[in-house]
Amino acid sequence: MRVAGIVAIGLLCGSVAAVTDADRVQVYHEFRAEFDARRYPEALPLAEKLVTLTEEQYGPTDRSLAIPLCNVATTQYRLHDYKSAEETYLRTVKIVEDSGGGADRALLRPLHGLGATYFATHQYEDAALMLKRALDLSRNLDGLFNLEQMSILDPLIDSLVALNRNDEVERAYDYSVRVAEAAYGKSDVRVVRPLDRSARWQEKMGRYPTARILYARALTIAEQAGPSQVVNTVEPLEGIARTYRLEFVNSEADKTDTTDVYAPSRSADDTQRLNPDGERAILMALKALEPGDHMRRGTAFVELGDWYLSGGLQNRGLAAYRRAWKEFELGGSTATLAAPRQLAYRAPLAAVSRAKGDRDNLEEHFVEVSFTVSSEGRTADVTTVDTDAPPPQQKAVLFAIRRARYAPRFENGDAVETTGVRFRERLLTAAPHR
Repeated sequence: MRVAGIVAIGLLCGSVAAVTDADRVQVYHEFRAEFDARRYPEALPLAEKLVTLTEEQYGPTDRSLAIPLCNVATTQYRLHDYKSAEETYLRTVKIVEDSGGGADRALLRPLHGLGATYFATHQYEDAALMLKRALDLSRNLDGLFNLEQMSILDPLIDSLVALNRNDEVERAYDYSVRVAEAAYGKSDVRVVRPLDRSARWQEKMGRYPTARILYARALTIAEQAGPSQVVNTVEPLEGIARTYRLEFVNSEADKTDTTDVYAPSRSADDTQRLNPDGERAILMALKALEPGDHMRRGTAFVELGDWYLSGGLQNRGLAAYRRAWKEFELGGSTATLAAPRQLAYRAPLAAVSRAKGDRDNLEEHFVEVSFTVSSEGRTADVTTVDTDAPPPQQKAVLFAIRRARYAPRFENGDAVETTGVRFRERLLTAAPHR
């Protein structure tokens, strides 16, 4: 009886087939078919099954689990299950670190994914830390200017922007341009996008001449690429126009007098206060766009309207917005004109956006205001609705909003008044001595 029992147990154990590489490959192909088709709910159980099979074949801590676990984590990320994605990425990192070390290629994907997950959940410090680690690893493994690092560099820049680490942001944008140049050549049309991103950052920082130089360089590259690439001239042209406009309105806003610098012009000649090259750039952008490209044409007409309104030519500005509305309507969405848009606003000196250098001895406060934007784009009835800032800073924000200029909201192709518009300014004050 004992021998028969042992034989029976042996037969039973033999009936459970061991996991083979072929089994795992088959499940992986099934997973990829669902994942590549963006059917993530269907892809997730297949990814989890592949992890289970790998654990059965190699054990729960083997480094062969790195790729299957990353597949699970990435699918969880795509399903916006960020908590589960974080846990899975962290498990992957631990397995790789325990089996290899810090400079391991298998760490690239989970570190990148972990950084993206932290960014998606607004944990920007953690996101920057993980993405910086992934970036350093990429450079150590594949060279200082390898192109693959761009997928890591872009979300790292976004994290640094969210943290207001402006000096690091600028260096990162400059570096992204150098990476593209090293990969494609300085005159390749694929350099236009990183140049445009870098220019937009300089524009955001108020360095309009620097931004314009970058836009001009992107424009030259796009023009030299030939007629087939003419659409790539549109964004640089719009950027050139925008920097001229912002340079004008912000320099006017810096003046100490209290006159309305955006009052309607008495004549068309007053537009010479703005550099006419800006208007020409927008008209060139419109010419470069196909008639059927309604959404892009709508955006260009909006920029033209912004140009005229900032120069005091209200009628021309509203006419350009109405043309934009028609293009957007043909394109399927008028959302761009569905709310007032800020055209000119000079933040107070204490604003976070104007901060430079060390902030360790500063405290952050805020002022939230409510106001009306008229059908002409002027602000009125500006009041504080919430704040923890001292009175002088509150007054500075109220004054800045009264001096601000907005593009009005549109309904059914016409400019209309908007009440209850909100704006929140972040400000810095010296921390009290303790």
